[in-house]
Amino acid sequence: MTEQKTSTARTILAIAAIAAFAAVGVTALLVNIMEHKQEARNPFFRVVELDDDTEDPATWGKNFPLQYDTYKRTVDMVRTKFGGSEALPRTPTEKDPRTQVTTSKIEEDPRLSRMWAGYAFAVDFREERGHAYMLDDQTFTERQVATKQPGTCMNCHASTYVAMKKLGNGDLVKGFEALNQMPYFEARKLVSHPVACIDCHDPKTMALRVTRPAFMEGIRAYKASQGIPDYDVNTMATRQEMRTYVCGQCHVEYYFKGTEKRLTYPWHKGLKADEILAYYDEAGFKDWTHAETGSPNLKAQHPEFETYSQGIHARSGVACADCHMPYTKTGATKVSDHHVRSPLLNVNKACQTCHRWTEPEMKERVETIQVRHTEMRNLAMDALMALVDDLKAAKEAGRTDEELAVARDFQRRATFLLDFAEAENSTGFHAPQEGARILSHSIDASRKGQLAVRGALPAATVASRRNVETPVTPAGPAAPARVAVVTPR
Repeated sequence: MTEQKTSTARTILAIAAIAAFAAVGVTALLVNIMEHKQEARNPFFRVVELDDDTEDPATWGKNFPLQYDTYKRTVDMVRTKFGGSEALPRTPTEKDPRTQVTTSKIEEDPRLSRMWAGYAFAVDFREERGHAYMLDDQTFTERQVATKQPGTCMNCHASTYVAMKKLGNGDLVKGFEALNQMPYFEARKLVSHPVACIDCHDPKTMALRVTRPAFMEGIRAYKASQGIPDYDVNTMATRQEMRTYVCGQCHVEYYFKGTEKRLTYPWHKGLKADEILAYYDEAGFKDWTHAETGSPNLKAQHPEFETYSQGIHARSGVACADCHMPYTKTGATKVSDHHVRSPLLNVNKACQTCHRWTEPEMKERVETIQVRHTEMRNLAMDALMALVDDLKAAKEAGRTDEELAVARDFQRRATFLLDFAEAENSTGFHAPQEGARILSHSIDASRKGQLAVRGALPAATVASRRNVETPVTPAGPAAPARVAVVTPR
């Protein structure tokens, strides 16, 4: 009986000890959870005061060290199969202190220099690299030697918000207008950083905001074409839309409008390549005259926003930041990764939050799209080269400007559509079917241009392309539309 009592007492003591340990464990867990909840509620400590003139990202980094640490990693240079960059060593000079550059796309594909013959891009066009290099690479490109670029270029290659405010004495739009009209190297003295925190965030609330007047005006014009008048992006856009719009401030097609070189996003008729081309045609705009053929040509500029807008991710409500700046966790703190890069270098966080497939499978899907896009791009490039050869030969044979007008117009169309796909940095992934459509229309324009050179183009096709109501015979096409000569962008 005594032994039984002793055993029972031991059992009770053991249960009590286990309960005590469990209570301690549960208490520790609850304390840990509360600490993490508190940490999540207070994602940063205000070490310094930020205001609307705080331009240096390092100062913002004192309050937001996690975001700043990833922002600094945009110096990384890693190549994917169809993009990114590898560092090539370069001997610095007094005029160009860079010790590294990226691969020359013109050396990789000499057809590009013929497509842009007579234009600054035929001199220097290299692989893109991270945001950390955007200002220096624009400052020291050989295109600066080939032509005198305006301060307008600074809008997409530097942190310009504070500079524009100062130029306009507090009026952002007036400062924007003044910056556009300055010579490039005069404007360069006003900026010190590539894209910075203040370009996308309100320093008091950290809310996303658009700071580029060109985007404000461009998206207003686009929304108007959709039946939405007086659109104000900073008051009417949702937060998810802003996670795309802040990127769209720079990753867009644009041109320099008029003698004042006003940066303009040509979205008045829509965001598709042919809608933008129709706007340029109506405005009588050209970037340059092709050196070999005399065609009044256009140069497309990194139209990621426009292309993405035609794709399945945009239709599904996925923002640029969801893939290129996916959320990441440090402890209990969730932040947007400011190491802006290709999702293929961060598949787990960029893709697998939505797509339940393995990393190799995801990469293969993307690269399959890119391989097919590249094949179509090469076919379009070959077709354009054939048209350039035919036009050049016809010009050298003494054909008149009037006789070559329609063929040159087809070259203008073929070049712009091809360049729209070429300059867009996803190699077709952002909108595969739209990329295929654009390239097929480029091929079609090149082949019709060849028929026009030969005088074998059906009159109805000529009339349609020249935007006239009465048929024009191949032997006597209408005169080309008046085009404005502008400084190369």
